[in-house]
Amino acid sequence: MNARLLRLRYTLTICAGSFLLFLVQPMIARMALPRLGGAPAVWNSAMLVYQALLLGGYAYAHSLGRLRPKQQAGVHIALFLVAALMLPIGLIASMPSATANPFVWVPWLLVASIGPLFFVVAAQAPLMQRWFAVSGGGDPYPLYAASNLGSFAGLIAYPLIVEPLLPLAGQSLLWSAGFGVLLVLVASCALSLPKTTEAPERIVASRTPGRTIAIWIVLAAVPSGLMLSTTTHLTTDVIAMPLLWAIPLGLYLLSFSVAFATDRRIAQGFTTATPLLLLIGGGAAFANSAKYPLLFAPIGLLLLFAVAVSLHSALYDRRPAPERLTEFYLAMSAGGALGGLFCALIAPLVFDWAYEHPLLILAAAALVAQRPVFAFGERLGRRGGWVFAVAALAASAIGGLAPSLPQPAAMLVAAFVVIFIAILAIGRRRAFVACLAALMLTLGGWGTLNDSWGGKARVRSYFGIYTVGTNPGPTRFLVHGTTVHGLQSLRPGHERDPLSYYAPKSGVGYAMRDTPALFGPRARIGVVGLGAGTLACYAEPGQDWRFYEIDPAIAAIARDPARFTFLSRCLPGVPVEIGDARIVLAGEPPSGLDLLVVDAFSSDAVPMHLLTREAFAVYARRLAPNGLLMVHISNRFLKLEPVVAAAQANGWHAMVREYHINAAEARRSYSTSMWVALSRDPATVARLARDSGAGEWRPARMRLGFAGWTDDHASIMPLLIFRQGD
Repeated sequence: MNARLLRLRYTLTICAGSFLLFLVQPMIARMALPRLGGAPAVWNSAMLVYQALLLGGYAYAHSLGRLRPKQQAGVHIALFLVAALMLPIGLIASMPSATANPFVWVPWLLVASIGPLFFVVAAQAPLMQRWFAVSGGGDPYPLYAASNLGSFAGLIAYPLIVEPLLPLAGQSLLWSAGFGVLLVLVASCALSLPKTTEAPERIVASRTPGRTIAIWIVLAAVPSGLMLSTTTHLTTDVIAMPLLWAIPLGLYLLSFSVAFATDRRIAQGFTTATPLLLLIGGGAAFANSAKYPLLFAPIGLLLLFAVAVSLHSALYDRRPAPERLTEFYLAMSAGGALGGLFCALIAPLVFDWAYEHPLLILAAAALVAQRPVFAFGERLGRRGGWVFAVAALAASAIGGLAPSLPQPAAMLVAAFVVIFIAILAIGRRRAFVACLAALMLTLGGWGTLNDSWGGKARVRSYFGIYTVGTNPGPTRFLVHGTTVHGLQSLRPGHERDPLSYYAPKSGVGYAMRDTPALFGPRARIGVVGLGAGTLACYAEPGQDWRFYEIDPAIAAIARDPARFTFLSRCLPGVPVEIGDARIVLAGEPPSGLDLLVVDAFSSDAVPMHLLTREAFAVYARRLAPNGLLMVHISNRFLKLEPVVAAAQANGWHAMVREYHINAAEARRSYSTSMWVALSRDPATVARLARDSGAGEWRPARMRLGFAGWTDDHASIMPLLIFRQGD
């Protein structure tokens, strides 16, 4: 066969497999939303499952090396046909119990649903590259760059094209059809295989040294872990913006295309610049990034890409002969799975903050190739390098810990000193790592460690990192990522005051005030999303309250009088139902609530499954016929009013309260908020609007051509605020 046509055939097959592989990842995560919610940890758990299945696929591709090429083709096509029995792709019919451990249940659901299909497609890249080499196509490694371009295309195609245009059923059929096309392409590649070639593993007698395999694994593990830690860091501490999780993964995939390209100039340029980028990005690892998101988010993403390119280039430089190709990719996949395991499972259990992110940056600094910036750096001996390290750590300790020095001026001076020393230390690997650690400690690290050592300021769970602290005023706050989820005044006599989004003139404040008039003195009230428990202090004698909270860690914080006293002072012993609110509400008796408040956002991440048509049907069933539903839709990145307003097409009547605070209200720790009041009875929302005063409420605005979200079809792309100029 013509060499050019052979390369084209294999390139197309590899790209198609990689495209399907990374199209299915966000697709399955989207299908799981009604069962799992939208916390960043769910995505990290999904990534861990994908990496484990990828490792299994690569191990399978490597094990096929014991067979002759034609035998490999027969086995692989047979496995394709067996996996096809699970088509069309989708989730198994299983729902988590209220007490299910998400660390276990999420991976089990994904493996049981897509395991065989993902497994067989995951084997494509290494197996097709080996077939290409056996067929006389030449060096197979550049095909790995094409593989990752296909992966990147699949990743961005889902949120930009597939999700907005197709319901989940259509997405499933599209992917299933793509699986059939891939099977045909694999069969066409099998036709090019020679009949008599020995299995490559039989040709090679010697074994790869264990140290070489260990280096492959480590070089792959750090970028994989850094990709996940960057995702967590960006989506919780910098910009909790939907879709942002896809950018780190996309850059991670593109780094392979650069690192494995035949032209080495771009890869070498990034490798040279990475030590300096480590100083910039590493210095931001502990910084208060939320104040300058448009600065720190690009820095974090650039650092991830540079590190990934540098370390993947080091992998490329250490690649073995094509006969050992599958062994090489198996080690890379094992490293990727280890990085995912560290970030998705180990770190949330061991650390109370996202310490895995700075630790992985330090690991990258220890691995990346370095050359001294200044000529005399090459003449420094080992002792000279450690002098720099000790000087940097001393400057960091003085600037960050000395109580007599003015802050933050001392911190900034110390940071400049440490940066200067660190630049001099480039080329002395261990000394450079120590200097980078000193810089991290200087720029926020000491304070973060102090909060952790305090024991009570911060809590980490599967669903996020929560920090409890005190502001001047004085007020105590509960923060998740970049969003305040509760404020309590510490001034005597004001501990019960509702603050933040729950101020008396907010939409929910008006609803709570009118509840006795609307539903009588024995009103039944449910609140989805506990937070610090602020709403409890709107309770009046005779009312029946209950909260719904997915995270036991939040329940523990709200119930602890040493942190917040809303529950202990206002509703001691109030029931808190632990579990996903939609699942719990669906299992409760109908017409059991008069007022239901939905305020369950994690930072600015949207629990999409709580705003679909099916979710509103659950709320309607649980509420009394004249019951009132209050939905909190304040968001910095999405205009959610059309989503909730679309419920009017299904029998709901909706009014909106946009509450904008003045300077005096800001001093009282009130916050601007947006609430939507809905009821199946138009008289309920009409009375709420009338009792609140003229001009306080307006009708909810539906958007022309927007039908709302369903479990089967939902996209945030039309709702992005920057797209609309809002």
